[in-house]
Amino acid sequence: MSSDSYDFVIVGGGSAGCALANRLSADPANKVLVLEAGRSDYKWDVFIHMPAALTFPIGSKFYDWGYRSEPEPHLNRRRVYHARGKVLGGSSSINGMIFQRGNPMDYERWASDPGMSTWDYAHCLPYFQRMENCLADPPDGQWRGHDGPLELERGPASNPLFTAFFDAAEQAGYPRTDDVNGYKQEGFAAFDRNVRKGRRLSAAGAYLHPVMNRPNLTVKTHAFVSQILFEGTRAIGVEYAQGRGMPGEVYGKEIILCGGAINTPQLLQLSGVGNAADLEKLGIDVVKDLPGVGENLQDHLEVYIQYACKQPVSMQPSLAKWKRPYIGAQWLFLRSGPAATNHFEGGGFVRSNDEVKYPNLMFHFLPVAIRYDGSAPTEGHGYQVHVGPMYADTRGSVKITSTDPRQHPAIKFNYLSTENDRREWVEAVRVARKILNQSALEPYNGGEISPGPSVETDEEILDWVAKDAETALHPSCTTKMGVDDMAVVDPQSMRVHGTEGLRVVDASVMPYVTNGNIYAPVMMTAEKAADLILGNTPLAPIKLPFYRHGEAAAAK
Repeated sequence: MSSDSYDFVIVGGGSAGCALANRLSADPANKVLVLEAGRSDYKWDVFIHMPAALTFPIGSKFYDWGYRSEPEPHLNRRRVYHARGKVLGGSSSINGMIFQRGNPMDYERWASDPGMSTWDYAHCLPYFQRMENCLADPPDGQWRGHDGPLELERGPASNPLFTAFFDAAEQAGYPRTDDVNGYKQEGFAAFDRNVRKGRRLSAAGAYLHPVMNRPNLTVKTHAFVSQILFEGTRAIGVEYAQGRGMPGEVYGKEIILCGGAINTPQLLQLSGVGNAADLEKLGIDVVKDLPGVGENLQDHLEVYIQYACKQPVSMQPSLAKWKRPYIGAQWLFLRSGPAATNHFEGGGFVRSNDEVKYPNLMFHFLPVAIRYDGSAPTEGHGYQVHVGPMYADTRGSVKITSTDPRQHPAIKFNYLSTENDRREWVEAVRVARKILNQSALEPYNGGEISPGPSVETDEEILDWVAKDAETALHPSCTTKMGVDDMAVVDPQSMRVHGTEGLRVVDASVMPYVTNGNIYAPVMMTAEKAADLILGNTPLAPIKLPFYRHGEAAAAK
């Protein structure tokens, strides 16, 4: 086991870790080590690189850490399965490939907290632009980036079911928008996706593999970090084991945790950084008492509302096992066909009531009725929307229950635990049904499969959600940035409060979960953090207008 010393030791080769590895190693004077506990994302691995194969890695011990929540008190005591990437690229190598920045008002909300003023939309926008290469030619071009490493394909959402769904949304009173990542998120449109020429473009593909030959960058897979090493309150290295080898130590001037919203607080707690009372119960020596470590857990819960389709236009035929060899060959040799898309090609954002200032519901439309595990409710044609509240006021936690680093922590999300969350869930299902039963979809509408017409009252809807809802896989906020008593990370440096040489850069630093899939905000955070860590002058804020409902918006 190497005992070399590095300038930066990055714990976690996931989304944020890949971006940081690229930016920090750009200066050849910086010696950078990335330790990824999972496997490599081999070029030949179709389960990673084929967009439509996304259902295969989820639930597989080879690609997925396979977390489960504690029995959720408001979901009939169900233990909710929670997939996290166990591979280079992290969850960006197994996710749905949907690229959504969130609403500009999300970052205004971040900035409203004490000490967070430089995380408003104007300060985050240049980092979104730096990372993007938006291949579409949107009318909102000045809001988007066109030279970054993340190449983004739009849509195409050409299946007639998408056209009918967008028309139905308009008939229900919800507008279209040019670009959900541009001036106006609210409305329906084709989505940007991390798909390039029929192949998944993960964070590893965009940021890490292009620079793997840098002599100052070392990447180790199957490298499981079990503890942060401290001298007093200064982090000086980590203990890790590679494969089945004996544990060893590696040292660094800066230790940067990029394990995500579950692993990062777990590793901090194992290493003596967290709520002192909880750590002392487990016999862990306290390095720094930070009660916010592992608290403030936020996520998105979603349901699938599924309809039978009267016309043979859905993607259902591509699910037939006998077609897989042909579809696979079409993708392998031509990078085309049903396997070359994630099928989540469009959707939208709406406000479920007049009390919210910006959209609180997200819709993903899918031209087939199927679950993440690949199961289908019917053999016939169908379609579905995924819907759920975007900034629920529920809060959960991640807490270790053992000093064994390989034992998963106790994770509790507390879904449906507040009156407001339950109200928004009823609204979410009713808005979805309102859209799906408009005349534009009538030629295809073969009736609701799930939850079905027997689920109608508020109580019946909530009972169904408690029984059927799944996580949208957006855990976040468990080591939040800020300066209050529950904050863990300094927003101006990404340092863990009360320590030296230790920083966190991943979804756990968000103070509030963003409105949409969280991959894009994580990558923006990593881009911005790279400048903060290197001491570079941050990119100048870009003050462009954005849509605010009910206000006289500035002209585009």
